[in-house]
Amino acid sequence: MINIFDDYIFNMNDDKFKYPRKKSERRLRVRSRPDYKARRADPRYISNFPVNIYVGEGENEQVYHAIAKDISDGGLFLENIDIPETETRIRLDFKIPDGTMPEEYLQGNYRILSDVIRHDPQKRQIAVAFKEKLSARLARSTWNLLRWAAIVGIFLTVSMILLTKVETFYFFWFDVPVFLYSLTVGSYLISRFLFASFYRPPQKQEYLPTITIIIPAYNEEVLIESTLASTMEVSYPRDKLQVIVINDCSTDGTLATIKNVRERYPEIIVVDFTENRGKRHALAAGVRISTGEVLVFVDSDCFLDPGAIRNIIDGFADPKVAAVCGHCEVANAWTNSLTKMQAVRYYISFRVLKAAESIFDSVTCLSGSLAAYRRTTLMEVLDDWIKQTFLGQPAIFGDDRSLTNYLLKRNHKIIYDSRARIVTVVPENYKHFFSQQMRWKRSWFRETARAASFMWRKQPLMSLSFYAGFILPLLGPAIVFRAMIYIPFFHNGSPLRYIFGVFLMSALMSTTYLLAKRSRLWMYGSVFCFFYMFVLIWQLPWAILTFWTTVWSGRVYNPLPNVVEESNPTRDKA
Repeated sequence: MINIFDDYIFNMNDDKFKYPRKKSERRLRVRSRPDYKARRADPRYISNFPVNIYVGEGENEQVYHAIAKDISDGGLFLENIDIPETETRIRLDFKIPDGTMPEEYLQGNYRILSDVIRHDPQKRQIAVAFKEKLSARLARSTWNLLRWAAIVGIFLTVSMILLTKVETFYFFWFDVPVFLYSLTVGSYLISRFLFASFYRPPQKQEYLPTITIIIPAYNEEVLIESTLASTMEVSYPRDKLQVIVINDCSTDGTLATIKNVRERYPEIIVVDFTENRGKRHALAAGVRISTGEVLVFVDSDCFLDPGAIRNIIDGFADPKVAAVCGHCEVANAWTNSLTKMQAVRYYISFRVLKAAESIFDSVTCLSGSLAAYRRTTLMEVLDDWIKQTFLGQPAIFGDDRSLTNYLLKRNHKIIYDSRARIVTVVPENYKHFFSQQMRWKRSWFRETARAASFMWRKQPLMSLSFYAGFILPLLGPAIVFRAMIYIPFFHNGSPLRYIFGVFLMSALMSTTYLLAKRSRLWMYGSVFCFFYMFVLIWQLPWAILTFWTTVWSGRVYNPLPNVVEESNPTRDKA
């Protein structure tokens, strides 16, 4: 059993974050330890919840109380406990709070027989190993029940969707626009789930290329330390990993925090812009001083899974692959109803939509949270990307989708790897959420319209789904207005049939999430679909009418940023 008393812990603010925070062993990428694989078998998560401990039997039974400071699939680390040193087998009773472990483990009370494997009476600490791992226990009971419930739910949902589509043909001529749109949307969404079911991640490769991770940061004082810590602790050989962080002239304490982190990890290369130039130019500056064969872009509010970098490089075994998109989920999913909706949406966006595109080697947006690029291919388009203009002005937003378009236009393969995991912090209030969504919709419209000029050259099914995915959202507001307002108020029609159709589509999303994640958040898939229909969909017309407002901010690009510090003093300054 591993030593759980001396691990390094990421510096997180407990009041702000409520999600699984792994305890990180120092220098995970140092593979020289003889117990390297064993130490990484079961990740441990920071916790702080009460545990009841039962010792003895019958009349001799005694109850102790302790606090679980970390938990894994196989055991607990407990503090504030005074059980006798002679006790080696105990019974535990506890409930894992929301956000402490991955969602599938949050399944009510646990009563588990455990062995005491280490006891420190002076510190009042013990480490215990469960006689049966939580995953094995759940696989026999709760997980099995949830899996079958999800399968039945998906079967019933798809059956109802198909029945309603057959019925739609009968009512088709009563309202052609709404029913034609309903048929098309239903077919499109079902095809996404169908294609995604054929997705398989790239196969494991032995070759480990040199990697440069580039992190642009602007006013991320709160999160940048954790981002850098998770980056420096990835399980990748030290001699093949380079990390560059660019401070885009932040006005808060971001630069000071970066310097503090660099005291722990002196190999970090720090670039400081003396004027704010935007994310695109920050990334380009990092690219120009990088040395890795594969360049990985990571957002400054994201936290890498230890195995993310090792996994994301496997796709480059195919020499035609130019870039690989990682899998992003929500870090603060358990904060409130808004973040819970986003958690389901993120999962479906990546594991269904990007997975469906990946089987055609044509992922249409390499997410800024985690994306890896073949260096030689990226350098071919870097200057064009930096100098991109729209309506005669420099384009500075929609950087990830814009770069993806440059690669797709050159017929490079772009794929998705579901194993390369990262988590991100999403907006927790509606003001910031709506602002983010408006920005994304404007850049989506601009870049998707641009991609429409060449996506017809892709595989026919991919081309068809791309244009459907572009046209259907554009028509959405008009269809919703007709179904929910025009028909009921001017023709005495009922919107219930349309609402029921939305419910069925939302149920497909929710049950898929339940099958994959075994999470109580599954119902928020349906909540989000209705939230989109009644609220978010009305952002799109305004985003289209004002998409040009995000094109220009008056920034002037200077290709020679100031490099504050570098780990190698012999390197020429950029």
